[in-house]
Amino acid sequence: MTLIAAEWVVISAAEPPRRGFAVRVEGDRIVDVGTTDQLRLQYPGDELVDHPGHVLLPGFVDAHTHLYGVLAHGIPTHLAPTDFWSFLDDFWWPRVENGLDHDMIAAATAWGAHELLAAGITTFFDILEAPFALPEALMVQKAAVDAIGIRAVLSFEATERVSSANGRLGLEENRRLLEDCRRSPGLVSGLVSFHTTMTGSPAFIRDAFELAAGQGVLCHAHVNESRHEPEWCLRHHGLRTMELYESLGVELERMLASQCVQLSPREQAIISERGVRCVHMPLSNCEVGGGIAPVPELASAGVTMGLGTDGYITDFFEVMRGAFLLHKARLTDPSVMPARQVLEMATEGSARALGLEKVGRLQPGWLADLQLVRLDLPTPSTEANLFDQLVLWRNRRDVTDVMVGGRWQVRNGSVVGSDVARLRARVAENAERLWAKT
Repeated sequence: MTLIAAEWVVISAAEPPRRGFAVRVEGDRIVDVGTTDQLRLQYPGDELVDHPGHVLLPGFVDAHTHLYGVLAHGIPTHLAPTDFWSFLDDFWWPRVENGLDHDMIAAATAWGAHELLAAGITTFFDILEAPFALPEALMVQKAAVDAIGIRAVLSFEATERVSSANGRLGLEENRRLLEDCRRSPGLVSGLVSFHTTMTGSPAFIRDAFELAAGQGVLCHAHVNESRHEPEWCLRHHGLRTMELYESLGVELERMLASQCVQLSPREQAIISERGVRCVHMPLSNCEVGGGIAPVPELASAGVTMGLGTDGYITDFFEVMRGAFLLHKARLTDPSVMPARQVLEMATEGSARALGLEKVGRLQPGWLADLQLVRLDLPTPSTEANLFDQLVLWRNRRDVTDVMVGGRWQVRNGSVVGSDVARLRARVAENAERLWAKT
C-alpha cells in the first residue's frame, strides 16, 4: 500500500482543496483520504511518497481526441481552407484520413498516448476515422494503447462518405472492439461512433444508435461544429441537426455530442431535456473558424459537459485556459466559467460525459488515476486561489508524476519505460509516408 502526500490535495473540483493531506492507494483504488499525519499514524507500514511543493489532483480526462491528427501537424498546404466544409472535403479527408494505414495508426497512437500521459491525462476518448484502414484498425490502436498503460475509450468514426458498405464496416469495427474488451477487460473500453448527419443517412444513424444500445454503450457524433451542418440539415431535411436526431426517434439519452458550437435555442433545449452529454473543444473550434460553443448556457441548463483536445493542442492546461477565457469574452462577463468549473470539466465532468464510473475524484472507492503538479509559483497558493493558480499559471511541463489504476506511469517528468526518441522517429517516418501520398 502507498500513501501519496502533497502540499495540497484536490479531492474534487467541487470541494475546497485540502492542505497537508494524503491519499492511500491499494491495488487500483484509493482506499483512504486524510491528513498526512493521521494516515501515517494509522498505516505505519505503508510506503510514503511525499511531494512537498506539489498539488495532488485527479488525472485529466480528455473526452475527445483524434490521436492520428499528429501526423498532419505541419503538413504542407497550398491553399488554406476557406470554410469548414472546405477544410474537410478539400484537405482533411483526402490528405489525412483517406491515407491512413495500420502502421501510421500504431505510430500516432503510441506517440499520442505518451504525450497525453506526460501532460497529466490519465484517460482519453479517441475517435479514429481511417476508412481505407478497415478492418482491424481499432485492434491495432488498442494494442498500442495497452503497451503504454493509459486508460482509454476507443471508437471508429463510421461514415458513409466513401460508400454505404464502408459505413457498415465502420460500425462493425466498433462492435468488434467492444466484444474484445468484454472478453479481456483492462484499461481500454469502447463506444460506438459515427461522423455527422452530413455523412450518414437516417437509416445508418438509427443503426448506429441501435448498435450502441445493444452493446450497452454511448453513441458519439460530432454536432454542429460550424454553421455548415445545421444549414445542410435544413436544406436536406427541413430540420436543424438536433431536431433531426429527435425526429429519428433515436435514444438521445445515450448520445455523446462533441463540439456543439452552432446551436439554436431549440437545439439547446433538446440537449438539456433529453440528457445528451456534450464535450467542449475551445481551441480546435477556433482553429477551424467554427465559433464559440454556448457552454455556460448548456452547463446552467444541467447538461453534463466534458473537455477535449480534439487532437489539436494536447496541453490540457492550455485547453482549460481556452475554456476559462473565451466565454468571458463572448458574454462580456468575467464571472462565467470560473477556474473551479473548468477544472471540474477537465476531470469528473469529462468522466461523466464518457459514462465512466469512479473516475475523476480522489475519493475512497474511486480509481487511483492521479497526477502531481509542481507549485513553484512566484505568488502564494491558498485555498481561495489554488484552482486559479492551476488553470492559469501551470502547463504540462509542471506535471511531474502520474498514476493510472494504481500504477506509476510517469515519474519525475518521464513516462516510465518509454523511448521518446524512437516514438518520435516512428511518427516522423509515417508522417512522411502520409504526406507523400498526396
